[in-house]
Amino acid sequence: MTDESDAARLRRNVNELLQELRVAQAGVQILFGFLLAVTFTEPYLRGSDFQHAVHLITVGFTVVAVALFTAPAAWHRMLFRHGKRDRILRSSNRFALWGLGCLACAVSGTVLLLVDVIAGTVPAAIASAVALTGFATLWFALPLRHQDPAEMKPAPKDSRSVENGA
Repeated sequence: MTDESDAARLRRNVNELLQELRVAQAGVQILFGFLLAVTFTEPYLRGSDFQHAVHLITVGFTVVAVALFTAPAAWHRMLFRHGKRDRILRSSNRFALWGLGCLACAVSGTVLLLVDVIAGTVPAAIASAVALTGFATLWFALPLRHQDPAEMKPAPKDSRSVENGA
């Protein structure tokens, strides 16, 4: 047990989440740039309808991931002076998890697209499924196995009293 106040814990947790999101934001922004640039190449124009559909769906997942990963910064900027750190943290955690899911789909879609161009549809489907399974395992399944519900601290009942001091 630490001597950290609830307000200090909220402040620290929001800052930690925003720092973590910076890592994911960089990756998704680089991926988005790649997906955007590839559309202006000669080989892309010769791509199949399947490849164009995969590309478009992958761009969609990437755009949603960008929106979800940047939403916490916007929420923090809009609400932190209004004593809403608890709300920011809870919502931002959901945004981050959904953003990770979208990023996993976007990277797996990129793997599908690239391997399809290089080796064909069947190897591409296998490679994409392996990538998605890897992300799901590393990012979601393994952390869930290590959660201890007894250690989870519930949010304060009246978060206004905690947040106003933050």
